[in-house]
Amino acid sequence: MRLLLTSDTHLPRRAKRLPEPLLDELPRADVVFHAGDWVDTATLDLLESRSRRLVGVYGNNDGPELRARLPEVAYVELDGLRFGVIHETGPARGREARCAARFPDLDVLVFGHSHIPWDTTAATGLRLLNPGSPTDRRRQPQCTYMTAAITDGRLDEVELHGLPPRR
Repeated sequence: MRLLLTSDTHLPRRAKRLPEPLLDELPRADVVFHAGDWVDTATLDLLESRSRRLVGVYGNNDGPELRARLPEVAYVELDGLRFGVIHETGPARGREARCAARFPDLDVLVFGHSHIPWDTTAATGLRLLNPGSPTDRRRQPQCTYMTAAITDGRLDEVELHGLPPRR
């Protein structure tokens, strides 16, 4: 099972459209995760129409229309792995312990907000993944998204993809 992880698209504030490499990944993904800060409903509509399965949440920059369509926290089980999606997890310091305590029944937590890619594992085994942002790199060297796979009930092939600069 192939996964695509993204967050913090901030359209149309930070970019006019999603980058082509990210859009090209959509038909290859069995499940697309979006960890909030869509900003516009058109992006949600686009991902819903092009994804086999979309698991998304709203973020702090998402208004009433998006909050009416998306939860604050989403949960899904895929091939025996328990995933959670949330926008914000708080400061980097102490993140693993804080998230492991808040989400003791999860195997993987996908989050966003910081635009900083993150891939760590808490002492409890909870894997924390932040795909960064495909449209707003902030202080990062490039915009990013992630792909991963589930094979035989385990998460593998987690890969951070850097995007070329926008023209």
